[in-house]
Amino acid sequence: MSQEPQTLSPEYVAAMVAAHGQELQRFLLGVLRDSATAADCVQATFTKLLERGHASRPETRRAWLFKVAFQEAMLAKRKSATGDRVLRKAAWGLNLGSESPDGQAIRLESVEQVRRAMDDLPPEQRQVVWMRIYEEKTFAVIAEELQIPIGTALGRMRTALQKLRKALE
Repeated sequence: MSQEPQTLSPEYVAAMVAAHGQELQRFLLGVLRDSATAADCVQATFTKLLERGHASRPETRRAWLFKVAFQEAMLAKRKSATGDRVLRKAAWGLNLGSESPDGQAIRLESVEQVRRAMDDLPPEQRQVVWMRIYEEKTFAVIAEELQIPIGTALGRMRTALQKLRKALE
């Protein structure tokens, strides 16, 4: 009984890049309207092919590539929208023109305190806090992206918030 390979060979993936890379690039350019982001998504798609492509059937692999590419494009759009939303919130919250110099100094000092407290967190906890607060992702999405159980993501967030509260008191 033959066993399914755990990964596809780099040579096979290179052949798939040669066969479908430009087609995927054009498809993603139509979806994203940005060639740099489309190129990043093509690269992420072929990385996933190398990592997980063995689980797809050879006869449907081209369709699998397009599905993964589309999912990568939607992820890129969500990340971009989240980044824009965070920047807008930050811009609205700054309103430094009407704030007194003392108020500005206190605000900037608070921001620096939070930044230092975040830097003191273990990387796993810092990543979950960043994804939840700044990228506004749900815990289900965080758990999926980090490939951890949702309870672990929740636990890391809870522990990180306790540490941040203590550090900022």
